[in-house]
Amino acid sequence: MSKQILVVDDEVGIRELLAEILFDEGYQVALAENAEQARAYRYEYEPDLVLLDIWMPDTDGVALLKEWVEQDLLTMPVVMMSGHGTIETAVEATRIGAVDFLEKPISLQKLLATVVRAIKTGAALPQRVVVDSGQSLVVEIDGAIRNFPVSMDLPLREAREHFDAVYFDYHLQKEAGNVSRVAEKVGIERTHLYRKLKQLGIKVTKKGGENED
Repeated sequence: MSKQILVVDDEVGIRELLAEILFDEGYQVALAENAEQARAYRYEYEPDLVLLDIWMPDTDGVALLKEWVEQDLLTMPVVMMSGHGTIETAVEATRIGAVDFLEKPISLQKLLATVVRAIKTGAALPQRVVVDSGQSLVVEIDGAIRNFPVSMDLPLREAREHFDAVYFDYHLQKEAGNVSRVAEKVGIERTHLYRKLKQLGIKVTKKGGENED
């Protein structure tokens, strides 16, 4: 079955262009022109990927991303898009839960490579969390992370940060601290990974034992 992609953008020309490109590549495509339509679609369906514009008239994409996190609806990878992108915006979106960031105008090669990588990232993550009342939370990634205790009383964002710290620390150890290999393995851009590691307080050790700021 072909993958389902939701494109959320208030500019009709961009929606139609992205839909045409993705359809030609064999994807199923759904379109939303604002956050309200995107919300309605997500309540009914769970796409394999969302391409989400940041600047929209009713609710901006970052605010919608936060909503999905708070409502436990961010179960699919989300790639943010913007024609007025800044490093700060990209970092904020990644911190909240986006897997990547595309700056408009988006090149065909960049779009397709990002879509493939993001869908692969979503498929590699656990689809459901195993929770036993009164017990610890167990998250397994490739069978390598087990018995990962997180209090059920933690806010979702804080719980996600705990998970992210363990997840990236595991992959850094597995790849001997090679950030480029980790970025390729987990499916995000190296610059975004560096920012994420810095945010989580994870120091990357260079060869020779020197810490990287």
